[in-house]
Amino acid sequence: MDSGSLREAFEGSHQILEQTMADVTAEQAGWAPPGVANPLGASYAHTVISEDMMVNGMLKGSAPIFATSFAGKSGISEPPPPPGQDSAEWNRRVQVDLSAARQYAQAVYKNTSDYLGSLSAQDLQRKLDLSSFQLGEQTVGWFLTNVLLWHVNAHCGEVSCLKGLQGAKGYPF
Repeated sequence: MDSGSLREAFEGSHQILEQTMADVTAEQAGWAPPGVANPLGASYAHTVISEDMMVNGMLKGSAPIFATSFAGKSGISEPPPPPGQDSAEWNRRVQVDLSAARQYAQAVYKNTSDYLGSLSAQDLQRKLDLSSFQLGEQTVGWFLTNVLLWHVNAHCGEVSCLKGLQGAKGYPF
């Protein structure tokens, strides 16, 4: 997949996630489902923060925007625990201001789009050591497609399901 196709795929995924989130209320976002499922707001926050951290931290080698231009204004009460640590408690306690989180999400999406637009075919073939995730060595292109893009889509489905469990329409279509 080339950078233009990746950019288009991410823009489509972001659009569907935001359409799915468009009518979510603060009450729906904070509802704790039975069992071990995450509240909807935590799933949304996790999705956006993870993209920010993966694109900026892992791929660009810079600080995530929630720690720079959106420090204190991401709408997410606290950052998630580091990868590999249990996030169950965070998922139950994190508070999400949907209006501010949506603005932060738009900044993350623009950042991702700009990054994808800057990639050459050679950049997409750069190797990443993903051993800490039990994924071995993979290319940037593989990571973007099989981890990050999948991540956005998977959590969009989770958000849709959590809306449905609360009696609301999930996906916008």
